[in-house]
Amino acid sequence: MNRHQQRGPGSPPPPEQGPWIPGDSAEILLVTGVEVLRGEVERIVAAAGGQLRTVQDVAEAAPFWDAAAAVLVGSDIRELPPRRRAPAVLLGLKGDGDGLWHLAAAVGAERVAVLPDAAAWLAEYLSRSRAPEAGGLVLGFTGGCGGAGATTAAIWIAQAAAGTGIRVLLIDGDPCGGGLELSLAAEDAPGLRWPDLAGVSGSIDPAQLHDALPGAGGFAFLSWPGTRDRAAVVDAITVAAVLDAARRGCELVVLDIGRDRGALRAFAGECDRIIVVAPARLRAAVATAWLLQELPLVDTALVVRAGPGAALDAPLIADSVGLALQGIMPDIKGLAGATELGRLLEAGRQRAVRRFSAGVLDLNGGHDS
Repeated sequence: MNRHQQRGPGSPPPPEQGPWIPGDSAEILLVTGVEVLRGEVERIVAAAGGQLRTVQDVAEAAPFWDAAAAVLVGSDIRELPPRRRAPAVLLGLKGDGDGLWHLAAAVGAERVAVLPDAAAWLAEYLSRSRAPEAGGLVLGFTGGCGGAGATTAAIWIAQAAAGTGIRVLLIDGDPCGGGLELSLAAEDAPGLRWPDLAGVSGSIDPAQLHDALPGAGGFAFLSWPGTRDRAAVVDAITVAAVLDAARRGCELVVLDIGRDRGALRAFAGECDRIIVVAPARLRAAVATAWLLQELPLVDTALVVRAGPGAALDAPLIADSVGLALQGIMPDIKGLAGATELGRLLEAGRQRAVRRFSAGVLDLNGGHDS
């Protein structure tokens, strides 16, 4: 079975699980035989006031794995104990290069931290992991190929969810995407954009963040500026702090991830679920299959975008890439013009779009009320 695939009809039901209750120990488990990594993590955990258990291999780690508040593995670890949850963070050093990201995908690590540069981010992450808080769903959207319509789908889903009274935050995850605010015709709306948050670290108050952001369509949004000026760089520490506050402050966080590798690395691992949007075309299906290799082990489904001249049907595409079909995005007359003129929210009020959005959100079984 594809690592991103949903359970299908006839599959055995998952074992029943009760609510997760943190144990008495907030111990952090580090699995590595690399002395440099061990020394870096020991300093970080000591500064954060945490408890660290260090072991050299997975056989020694197995008894402590599932009870740990967070599991960190070094780049020297190439396999996991059977039937254990994925490690929280794969740790590496600068010399590990791109191979570190491929290893993270192979072992299913949720995040990657390159030390010592990511020391501050790791300290903040471990601090949060020892005191987890309930939060909303983080739903990510990315295109299986360029121009697939992931931004459009993300806006419509945020709009539909907000229409039911859900507290929604739409986040633009692609600094090279031209600014999501332009698609909302909200570039003049007062509020913070990503560059305003550059350099922010530590815990962010969720209510203050939400109140400081602009709004459109009944939801708040955080966008990159829709200007030609080069925006300030926002590092991984800031991204993690913002997403943590977003999750704690909203019932639904919709992430327009984009397809840039940097954006995928920064945002995809933060999602509870990812929706890949792909046109009903052969090349799009092939591109989608390649994209899946860049995604972390996150629950992932497919939305197929209908359109004139579509060469393949949606179930065939879903089967070919090994994803469950979550919905078919309708072909709306004049959508290209609506996108250019910032009228996607207006298009989102059409019945076909509302039906599609309800289906993706599993509202009323996807039927119009």
